[in-house]
Amino acid sequence: MDNRTNLDDYLAGLGISDADEQELPPPAPETAPSAAPALEAAHEAPVVTLERFLRGLVARIDPSLSVTVQDAGEALEAEITGEHAARLAGRDGRTLGAIEVLAYTVLAKQDGRGELRVRVDVGGFRKRQAETLTRLAERLAVQVAKSGESHEMQPMPAAERRVIHIALKEHPDVMSESVGEGQSRRLVIRPRHG
Repeated sequence: MDNRTNLDDYLAGLGISDADEQELPPPAPETAPSAAPALEAAHEAPVVTLERFLRGLVARIDPSLSVTVQDAGEALEAEITGEHAARLAGRDGRTLGAIEVLAYTVLAKQDGRGELRVRVDVGGFRKRQAETLTRLAERLAVQVAKSGESHEMQPMPAAERRVIHIALKEHPDVMSESVGEGQSRRLVIRPRHG
């Protein structure tokens, strides 16, 4: 167990230090700081804030990656692309999930209300994951419709449950619902008739 309590000491132990910041590439012209950054940030559009944050983050990881952000109405959607972008997803999308949490936190702090939703994809990871979950939902729907018995899935994040709910929303024979609380929340697929 590491007993270091100082973040700077811990990062230095990982080979990350303040000297590394001096080696960063200069920010792109559109992200250069203005004369009054605090005032500007307070009135900055959430899309710009998210894009600025993600560009700064990926510049530290892999400067060859690029970021695009768009407002999709119910959420801000960001896509990180590049030759090695898929590596940012991490095992089972955990790193990508952490990036989303950080992005949401930055936006909530700027916005003050925390009402914005953020979805970040790297190298098409989320898209592939959604396709896999949709196929799984369709297979399970057939199984539940044939057997007439409910199927309870393992606990999963809200974003993954949402994909399955959407996939089964209009299914004539089955319905889905989330049960449980917190990290134990899971999805149950039930026959519609009973």
